[in-house]
Amino acid sequence: MFLLEVSVCCRYGPPAQMNVHLKGRDLLTLQNYTAEELKYLLWMASDLKQRIKHKGEYLPLMQGKSLAMIFEKRSTRTRLSAETGFSLLGGHPSFLTTQDIHLGVNESLTDTVRVLSSMTNAILARVYKHNDLDLMAKQATIPIINGLSDLYHPLQILADYLTLQEHYGGLNGLTISWIGDGNNVLHSIMTSAAKLGMHLHIATPKGFEPDLRITKITEQNSKECDTKLLLTTDPLEAADSANVLITDTWISMGQEEEKKERLKAFKGYQITMQTAKSAASNWVFLHCLPRKSEEVDDEVFYSPRSLVFQEAENRKWTIMAVMVSLLTDYSPQLQKPTF
Repeated sequence: MFLLEVSVCCRYGPPAQMNVHLKGRDLLTLQNYTAEELKYLLWMASDLKQRIKHKGEYLPLMQGKSLAMIFEKRSTRTRLSAETGFSLLGGHPSFLTTQDIHLGVNESLTDTVRVLSSMTNAILARVYKHNDLDLMAKQATIPIINGLSDLYHPLQILADYLTLQEHYGGLNGLTISWIGDGNNVLHSIMTSAAKLGMHLHIATPKGFEPDLRITKITEQNSKECDTKLLLTTDPLEAADSANVLITDTWISMGQEEEKKERLKAFKGYQITMQTAKSAASNWVFLHCLPRKSEEVDDEVFYSPRSLVFQEAENRKWTIMAVMVSLLTDYSPQLQKPTF
């Protein structure tokens, strides 16, 4: 257990003190985590990456533990990061697709979760409906980790933040510019960026705005944390003075029938070097992958400013940090990074 100071936002003080203790918690949305808890997870990820990757240490923190991985949606990075990360820590991941387990079809979701709770130590679920995760969390006696839902993608954003922390040496004061769809990835940024002192510019086409409920939460977070929030339909306005240009797919799984309509609506939203001319001089580019050329051109995607492959690797270290934090009492051993 590690002693940290608590504040609603990372820059506020003088805060009271508390023990950051995440063992037994669920991770459904970053909105449920305080600034200090988010920083703790990033610190844990940095610690594990340094000790295992760079120092070659063996840390069997998951030895004797098993992870149930329920995937209604296919994935490259989420599956690989979870399977290789959990195994690297000495644990046993069990991958369950829709061919192995049909949530709520052959067996009720409640019964499935109760069975998995008796056989595994945690459930990582990549689902269509976020409500299924909420139900799992109510019925399970083990931690539930959101591997992606229609509302949130918290594991992706932890990796994004670790990547930015490594690149800039800190997060406080950065401006993130989201140019694209008002989707689950954006929602996870919206519910966490202000807590870490980051400003947020959002450009979405009309009719593709983020969820109104999440926008209201974001406005409140921004107000409490004294950060800037901009919502616009103009990509260049969103890119203005931004340190981070970020986008995602315009057509998520399950939206294939909307492809023609979406490509028309997102015309002018491709991130290019012309977009970057409006950004800060030290701008970088992020994308959670897989990427389509209409979202960002090759010149930006493969440029030295693009951190997408470092970002992809960090999916592994951040998901390992989540599992260690939720399942053990291990605390980071290395010096705390600057956030």
